[in-house]
Amino acid sequence: MKTKKMIKYCIDSMLESGADKAQCYINKKKRHELNVESGEINLFRTNFDTTVKLTAIVDDKKGIYSINKEDSDSIAKAVEEVIAIATTSKPDKANDISPEQPPQVFQSGSTNMDANIMYDRLEEFLEYAKAKYPDTIYEQLILAYDKNNKYFMNSNGVDLQSNKGIYGMTAMFTSKKGKKTSSFNYTGFRTQELEKPLQDYGYLDELLQQSSEQLHLKSFPGKIKGDIIITPHCLTEFISYIGHYLGDYYLITGNSIYKDSLNEQIADSQFTLHSRPRADEIDDKKFITGDGFVAQNNTVIKNGVLRSFLLSLYGANKTGHDRALNRSSRWVIEPGEKSYEDMIEEVENGILLCRFSGGRPNDNGDFSGVAKNSYYIKDGEIQYPLTETMIAGNLAELLKNIVNISRDGIDFGSSILPWIQFSDVVISGK
Repeated sequence: MKTKKMIKYCIDSMLESGADKAQCYINKKKRHELNVESGEINLFRTNFDTTVKLTAIVDDKKGIYSINKEDSDSIAKAVEEVIAIATTSKPDKANDISPEQPPQVFQSGSTNMDANIMYDRLEEFLEYAKAKYPDTIYEQLILAYDKNNKYFMNSNGVDLQSNKGIYGMTAMFTSKKGKKTSSFNYTGFRTQELEKPLQDYGYLDELLQQSSEQLHLKSFPGKIKGDIIITPHCLTEFISYIGHYLGDYYLITGNSIYKDSLNEQIADSQFTLHSRPRADEIDDKKFITGDGFVAQNNTVIKNGVLRSFLLSLYGANKTGHDRALNRSSRWVIEPGEKSYEDMIEEVENGILLCRFSGGRPNDNGDFSGVAKNSYYIKDGEIQYPLTETMIAGNLAELLKNIVNISRDGIDFGSSILPWIQFSDVVISGK
């Protein structure tokens, strides 16, 4: 059964089984990947994965059921299951599906993998890394090409499709020399074409350099309130914390630190945060939202002012606020005026935070955790890599205490992020 015919069959079956509203999402993914083991390319494999997600609403009660099969018997059973889940759920008038929109098909990236360029680029990288970083060990190193075909249809007549081809690399590594071992680190990037050597994408070469330096660590001296410069690689995690407070859960429960801050100043005026899933500069695009709308580029924070929550259709219905134009993580932060090197020179006492190990901030925005793979900065110069050092602060205050944002940034393919310098963070050595 062809995909669109199968989706229509799913929707019709749910409606015939008692659903008032129904939707179906299918993602067909084909992945070709090269794996590295012991510094050598040792495996090329192809994986196929299909996700079929059904949603039914019966008398304001919602059921969701997912399977990874497409045969008629599995589909029929899934329809029975989703209706059963819906009928036994609690009614909630906020449950709904997206309204009718013009049918659209989106295309991004190359539809065909170039296996030769994948192999050549990975072999080229291994030769480069072996010569420059001989003490680095790769716990995981995968270069892949993903082809995704996504379909979204519902009983309101929504019919959206996206076809995307994208290359991506993930790397997890550590360095070891004699009895000394650095803390592990990891990174990744996405790109539509493998036009450059792999070490030139994302933040890979810099992190490998840091890993080799981090065999020789020292403690942070004492406990202070000082500056931290968060690297683009580490900044992703802190931006995700902001996203949590602006999303469904925290706003519906009323626990968000920003619940009453729409159109209010929540960050320093230097700070502008966009979510840009369809921007030209983003290689790893996203066209369809999880709740069945065409994704649109969105400015979340403009010159420090909160312009948009990140609510789904359900979250918007529940809170009375507007639905977000998208809820993806394709973050772009507008650059500042100073170079990364100039920012280092301005730090009297602090750290370069390259990786953060800690849980999410609590309901008040307080966070604490361990600075890993990081560096001590004193009198405008990087002194040495740090052994595990504690940092603590409050996310809401952190955004207000931005000192500088770098004019240079890192393009990860799915986000473009700068270095950001913050003041008044508690830093504690052992």
